[in-house]
Amino acid sequence: MKLECEKSKIEPMIQKVSKLASKHLTLPVLSCVFLDVLSDNKLVIKSTNLDIGIEIKIKIKTIEKGVLAVPANILLNVLSSIKENNLVFESKGDNLKISSNKNSVIIKCLPHDDFPSIPKLKDSKPIKINCHDLIIGFRSVWYSASNSNIKPELSSVYVYKNDNGLIFVSTDSFRLAEKKVNTKIPNDFPPTLIPYRNVSEIIKLFEDYNKDIDIIFEKNQAAFIAEDIYLVSRLIDGSFPDYKQIIPKTFSATITVLKEDLMNSIKTSNIFSDSLNQVKLKVNAKNKSLSIESKNNDIGEYQEAINASISGNDLELNFNNKYIIDCMQSIPSDSLTLSFGGVGKPLAISGASDKSFLYIVMPMNR
Repeated sequence: MKLECEKSKIEPMIQKVSKLASKHLTLPVLSCVFLDVLSDNKLVIKSTNLDIGIEIKIKIKTIEKGVLAVPANILLNVLSSIKENNLVFESKGDNLKISSNKNSVIIKCLPHDDFPSIPKLKDSKPIKINCHDLIIGFRSVWYSASNSNIKPELSSVYVYKNDNGLIFVSTDSFRLAEKKVNTKIPNDFPPTLIPYRNVSEIIKLFEDYNKDIDIIFEKNQAAFIAEDIYLVSRLIDGSFPDYKQIIPKTFSATITVLKEDLMNSIKTSNIFSDSLNQVKLKVNAKNKSLSIESKNNDIGEYQEAINASISGNDLELNFNNKYIIDCMQSIPSDSLTLSFGGVGKPLAISGASDKSFLYIVMPMNR
């Protein structure tokens, strides 16, 4: 293989696909990116971790077609160190040579025949969706999924259709995030469970893409396609819990606060929290305030009262401060509504002016 390409064009694409490349004891080639030089002046860059696969095509000048499996971290380090923009890539036996006017580097490659094929889904009709809407939905909830694989459905993002668009949900059983996105979607969009780690890669790959993308669903797999980008992900075969049962119907206290005030107070409380990251929220209806308190026997104590509009009764509950901070990036509103179910019952958080996002978090025991 031999090609000419600008560093500014190939390096960002290598960075995107190489995030999947990692050390694998039984299949070392998974630490590589696969370079496939085509005869029509295109280079296909691939990577996979067997759970998710990515292909990106870029325009190059093809001199001789061919393939190589190149260790991703070494290739990235080499590209970042080269200052010139015009580069020549060529195979030297089983190695890759990268040269410019001032540099010449040879990288030892792995057998490209060992690189797994990335499934091509094409038997089903593509479903078109606005990419911006899809990424907003994923980004709003994916962090709330479980990072344990004991229950795969809880380590996933659940996506399903309603009358107005799509609903994205995730939960780890201690908290739950739901985002409703109004978007045009055909009726045949199937309820889908996508592993949350794969959702993270979908977000990174498509977050700057502002056009429609195509999604193809086949048994236990889904492909996301946008022009010269192709991503295929494994799907979870299971049933998501009936999460609507845990959404409180009545509340002991409902308050409205400025998001920035609450964020700043909880971030400061984290300095003084204990090993369980506990923060105490105290509703004071008479004083129209919400107190944020934390205590660490080795560091000290913290307490702050912020102004709040309150209806309901006085209440105090302990929460994991990280869980509360996590949801703030999903709420664009300047003000938040916090609805307390009562002692031992969950807290519901949403934007005061935008109810498309709902976050449920369980209190901690004292």
